Amino acid sequence: MAQETKPAGSLDDAFAALKTYDWGSDIRALDPIDKAIESAQGKAAEWKPLENRLAPVLKAGVPRAAKEFVCRKLALIGSAQSVPVLASLLNDEELGHMARYALERIPGPEADKALRDALPKATGKNRIGIINSIGVRRDAAGAARLAAQLSDQDAEVAAAAAIALGEVGSPEAAKALEGYRKRAPKEFRNVAADASLACAERLLRRGRKDEALAIFRELGAEGQPAHIKSAAKRALSEATHA
Repeated sequence: MAQETKPAGSLDDAFAALKTYDWGSDIRALDPIDKAIESAQGKAAEWKPLENRLAPVLKAGVPRAAKEFVCRKLALIGSAQSVPVLASLLNDEELGHMARYALERIPGPEADKALRDALPKATGKNRIGIINSIGVRRDAAGAARLAAQLSDQDAEVAAAAAIALGEVGSPEAAKALEGYRKRAPKEFRNVAADASLACAERLLRRGRKDEALAIFRELGAEGQPAHIKSAAKRALSEATHA
C-alpha cells in the first residue's frame, strides 16, 4: 500500500521546515505552527503536544533563526517542562536574550528558580539580562541574589540590580536598596532613589503600609533629587490620607 502523502502546508510540513529555517527563508512555511497555537488558545491540553515538538528543537543543530522562533512560541505556550532547555541557553551569547524572553512569560516557580540559579554563572550582557528578568517576574525569592549584585565592581550591573529590586518590592529588597542608596556612585544615585520609590509603591500595594511610609519619608527629605522628593511627598500624602 502506497504511503499517504501529507498535504503541503500541514503541521508536519511546518515542523520539517523549521529544521532548516534561517534568515531569508519564507516564514510562511511555519504558519501552520502559529495557527495551531492560535486555535488551541487557552487549551493547555492542546498546547502540550506542540510544546513537546518545539522544545527539542532548541537542542538540535538547527539555525539560530529557528531557535529564536521556538523561543517566541514557548513564550506563549511553554510550561515547566520547557524550563530546563531554555535555562541551558541563558548564558548563550546569541540566544540568551530569547531564552529570557520565554522564561519571563512562563508561569510557575520553575522559571523563577532557573533565572536565580543562572545569575551567579552569567557574564556580560546576559548577566544584566537575567537581573532584569528576575525583576520583571518580581521574584521575591530572588531578592538575595539581586542584593549581592549591588556590590559588583561593574556599576551598570549594580544599577540593574537596584532597578530589579525596585520591581520585586519586598521588605528584603527595600533593605538592600537602603544600603545601596548610601554608597551608589554619583551617576547612579538617581537610579537608586527611583528604585527605592518603586519598591515603596509596591510595598504599599501589598499592604505593608508602615514600611512604605518610612521609605516615602526618607525619600521626601532634603538632599534627595527634586523629582524623587516631590514624588515621595505626594505618595506619602496620598497613603497617609487613604
